[in-house]
Amino acid sequence: MDKMVQGKNLILVVDMYGCPNRCRHCWLGHMPNRKMEDSADEWIFNYFKPYFENITYYSWLREPDFCDDYRERWTKDIQLSRGIMPQRFELGSFWRIVRDRSYVKFLKEVGVKRVQLTFFGLEETTDRYVGRKGAFKELLQATYILIKNEIAPRWQAFINEGNKEEIVQLLPLIEELNLYDRCAEFGVPFSFFVHAGSCDGENRKLYGIRINKQDIPKAIIPYFLHYDKVKTEREWCELLKEEPKSVMYHNEKDIVLNISNCFDVYFNFTHMTPNWKIGNLKEDKREELIRRIIDEDTQALKLAGKISIGELVRKYGDFQSDKAFEVGDYKSYLLNRYIDGQ
Repeated sequence: MDKMVQGKNLILVVDMYGCPNRCRHCWLGHMPNRKMEDSADEWIFNYFKPYFENITYYSWLREPDFCDDYRERWTKDIQLSRGIMPQRFELGSFWRIVRDRSYVKFLKEVGVKRVQLTFFGLEETTDRYVGRKGAFKELLQATYILIKNEIAPRWQAFINEGNKEEIVQLLPLIEELNLYDRCAEFGVPFSFFVHAGSCDGENRKLYGIRINKQDIPKAIIPYFLHYDKVKTEREWCELLKEEPKSVMYHNEKDIVLNISNCFDVYFNFTHMTPNWKIGNLKEDKREELIRRIIDEDTQALKLAGKISIGELVRKYGDFQSDKAFEVGDYKSYLLNRYIDGQ
């Protein structure tokens, strides 16, 4: 292959510091927390530098800014990046917002306009799903801090059969806290949306209690993300049972790589399980690993190409199930059932 890869931007997303939470919806899957050595960032960047003209470096894979020197860390991410600078999106650490009052000032400085906060119901349920006692109260506290600093809080809630009534109770809580008006005073919008999430990573373990479409409370439907694109599993089974194409993931102009704190490398397609691993930066030969990345030559993608969507449906689909899915999430669920069984 050519020394320099043409026409592709590389985005490196690295789990350098870990995450304070163990969320039961995490699509990446749980992994141990381990602080990588300080020199890991430059080593990883230099590993790919000869092959890609544009490289963007992010030092977090899960909760952002999970390090005390987050200001210096963000500066380092920018300094390392070449061609395309990292962005903040709607990301901020609610763990840090409530523990470091200067952190929200930093978010303002780097141009964060809104921060997404995740709920799973009321206090006990949210604490259990986040994996940390006190998480619910911290989310409320973070909401107030964001509003006071003119950053819009964006609440998202994950719904399933076990917490659906508590998700409804978030609506009167929003009214009680007067969040729409309080945000409007500062000229920032408050937003709220609900969804069932993907069905890979930790959330796949909740398949048994995935929300049935007819059980989505009527009060929640106006807030349900892409509700018009959601169908029951049985509907998708009927629609896809003769589909001859395979479920295929493909990198276009941007190649996004998720890198674990053990230097394992994955595409940003689905959860980070052994079958999806491209290789390891420390253990595999560099030329071979770069080739696998460019050619998308991984065991999981090879397996994906050997079976049609129709075959996946007939083998793994439940034609009696009313569980709610968007089509992309359902195809991913079926594919991972197949791949994990190989």
